[in-house]
Amino acid sequence: MIDISLAAPPKVSRTEPKSIRVVEYSAGDAALWDNFVRRSMNGTVFHSQQFLRYHPANRFTFRHLLFFEEEKLVAVLPGAIKDHNFESPLGASYGSFVTGDISAQDALDVVQAFEDYIRAIGVEQVFLTSAPVIYQPVLTQNLDFALLYRGYAYQRHYISHAIDLDRPGQPFDRFQSVARKHVRHVMRNYPETWIEESQPTTIRGMLEEFYPILLENKAKYNAKPTHTLEELLVLEELLPNFMKLFLVRNGKEPVAGSLLFLANDRVALIFYHMLRYSFDHLKPIYLLMDRVTQWSKLHWYRFVDIGVSQDTSDENPMTPALSLIHFKEKFDSRGVLRSTLHKDYRS
Repeated sequence: MIDISLAAPPKVSRTEPKSIRVVEYSAGDAALWDNFVRRSMNGTVFHSQQFLRYHPANRFTFRHLLFFEEEKLVAVLPGAIKDHNFESPLGASYGSFVTGDISAQDALDVVQAFEDYIRAIGVEQVFLTSAPVIYQPVLTQNLDFALLYRGYAYQRHYISHAIDLDRPGQPFDRFQSVARKHVRHVMRNYPETWIEESQPTTIRGMLEEFYPILLENKAKYNAKPTHTLEELLVLEELLPNFMKLFLVRNGKEPVAGSLLFLANDRVALIFYHMLRYSFDHLKPIYLLMDRVTQWSKLHWYRFVDIGVSQDTSDENPMTPALSLIHFKEKFDSRGVLRSTLHKDYRS
């Protein structure tokens, strides 16, 4: 038997914690903040002030935070106060700390500074939902460890699905046979069915065509879209390169669409994926998955994130929507976790 355990390292004195200064965000910090997010290890467009500005001024009580080591910005944390709790994100898909590729010690120091701040302002609970690990170019969980060490615990996990575009060949070749069959059948037998790709000059008009399909789909499940049409148009104005829309047309009529949020330079997130059910025989969602994965790989994205698959009708928010998961797996996608960490500061 071979013993491959590592010998315990010699004990050394702990590095003294660095002094981290927490500063509440103000409008004058916008450029500093967004430049930091763009250069970060784990930031997304959802962490940027450019994105968060689409919310009306009175919608949330934002309390975004910047963390400085002397004069060097080392972390930012978007968030808001709601019902005496600090939530990150609020009004976005992903939140929690944004940093560079920091060491374990630096992560511990940032989290300790945050804890001191939270206790000082009297927040009762904290909820932090970070982007899945596929959004990071560097595989590290130093921040997760620091938060868990300081007493945070996972409140819930949602199952999301992502397609790895870095594998050899075309994504279509790894679709399940039934998915490939549907795409080929429609392309061969319905020549009037085609896909339009948005351009900077056409996306606003295409959004206006897509939105009624989105409303129709959501109404089927007694739900409403996350965004109004007006909000999507504001986002397009604030972030001209943030969205990419693909519409399936039957002749000139739009019958389905996929709206991508280009979250960072690694991941294209399918935020809305909708069809008119009277055209389901054209299998437009299969056509869209083929085009979206082709386009994303061509433009050097590493993953397509297809979003979470939860049964929203169940009391347990983690209950999976298995039929939706089975559908997503037809496109060579695999599950990744979207997790929320929580700590109660009332005791």
